[in-house]
Amino acid sequence: MDSRTRIATGSWTAALAIVATVALTSIAPTFGATRPPNIVFIIADDLGYRELGCYGQQKIHTPNIDALAKQGMRLTHHYCGAPVCAPSRCVLMTGKHGGHAWVRDNSEHQPEGQNPIPDAEVTIAEVLSTRGYVCGAFGKWGLGYPGSEGDPLQQGFQRFFGYNCQRHAHSYYPDYLWNDNSRVPLDNHPAIPGHASLAEGEDPHNPASYSKFKGTDYAPDRIQKQAIQFVRQNAERPFFLYYPTIIPHVALHVPDEELQPYLRQGWSETPFTGGGYTPHMTPRAAYAAMITHLDRHVGELMNLLHELGLDENTIVVFTSDNGTTHLDKEVDAEFFESVGELRGLKGSIYEGGIRVPAIVRYPQHVAAGAESNYLCGFEDWMPTLVELTEVANADSSDAPQSSPLPDNIDGQSFAPTLLGQQQAPRSFLYREFNGYGGQQAIWQGPWKAVRVNLHRGQHKTELYNLEADPSESRDVAADHADLVHDLSRLMASQHTPSQVFPMKALDNGEFDD
Repeated sequence: MDSRTRIATGSWTAALAIVATVALTSIAPTFGATRPPNIVFIIADDLGYRELGCYGQQKIHTPNIDALAKQGMRLTHHYCGAPVCAPSRCVLMTGKHGGHAWVRDNSEHQPEGQNPIPDAEVTIAEVLSTRGYVCGAFGKWGLGYPGSEGDPLQQGFQRFFGYNCQRHAHSYYPDYLWNDNSRVPLDNHPAIPGHASLAEGEDPHNPASYSKFKGTDYAPDRIQKQAIQFVRQNAERPFFLYYPTIIPHVALHVPDEELQPYLRQGWSETPFTGGGYTPHMTPRAAYAAMITHLDRHVGELMNLLHELGLDENTIVVFTSDNGTTHLDKEVDAEFFESVGELRGLKGSIYEGGIRVPAIVRYPQHVAAGAESNYLCGFEDWMPTLVELTEVANADSSDAPQSSPLPDNIDGQSFAPTLLGQQQAPRSFLYREFNGYGGQQAIWQGPWKAVRVNLHRGQHKTELYNLEADPSESRDVAADHADLVHDLSRLMASQHTPSQVFPMKALDNGEFDD
């Protein structure tokens, strides 16, 4: 048995021949035989465009996620909301791109949490809740500190388990997680820090030097159990399972037994001794093992949906919140070819930082093995999911009536593309990011205009033809002055000033002409 087969053991595809009879506990009235589809929306944390087998990865094994792609559609030009965590998730939750969204960069709130989205913002969960869905969030939130207006329980979710705060989520072995409004202690005494270094004089090649960075109670597994429980408890009503996992965001924390298949690969390793996140003796093996551990979680969820007879009526989405981290001592993106031919990593508005894998599985609606290069992004999921639930229940008198989408969103449904129908190309896609020097980009057809270092007075607009130059290596702005002018005006029209996240160059209209 080779290493790929060993790692794939337990793949949910093996369970497709198993028929299970289970007792289901209903907590709400059923909708009839044609009830709306369930939605399982999984977001990896800092997973690169080419870190899955189905997107060309050769070293990291992801058999369960690859199976999703074989049974659904793989999107090749899908863009997260921003190249870092919080603003990307805000775009997803509210359907507004970075020029209109409330959160436009990571911003901490002490002692725990991030800048909250206000009550006036309407989230996917709030829209789906009005349509009869029970909504649960499991993983990393990052859009409002506990008890704030941005708390997930104030934003349409009836259930939350995981990390409220992004910095807290840097440790996979914390001493507590949030269970709705209460802290649940974990069996990590003491908690393993997300940031540390080897002590002076400790041998980086001695496994004993790293023993203090290993915990007992692995938080992702705790979160997985709660997500599974949520599905079981709500099996007889439509549910929205929002699953923003913390994997594979550093620190490099993974149980020792998960490392073994990758240690046997014989990769050359340079120990990471700290100075950023927690040290690890074999960072390449650790990173690969973390992604495979996430893949196992996906397989367990798919097994469960099959066991409960729900997999045929469940929309499953798998994507990532941004590209691979730029912290090259912890994560060797070059070794893994994490973003392939693309330029940039996390924090960058170039393709490698913001183009992400996206897979949609929905049997009998989304064709198996399909692929689409339709231009789309995180803001589009709100209208897309709503349209998919409406299409599936168009003939059902038992289905809940559709509630109107917020009238101020930027998202556009790409449900026709998922359903195999003809759809007009998107007129443009806009991105704005307040962090990492201030960045702005717009996509239109094959063209992409980019601006970086806006906070530093940089006024240059770059232009790339992504069809001819997917690596963004040749700036052709000088050859297309009229197009640059038109795209600059379009970008200017998409920016609304933010008092919380000011961007002087854009707020002052320096690019309006």
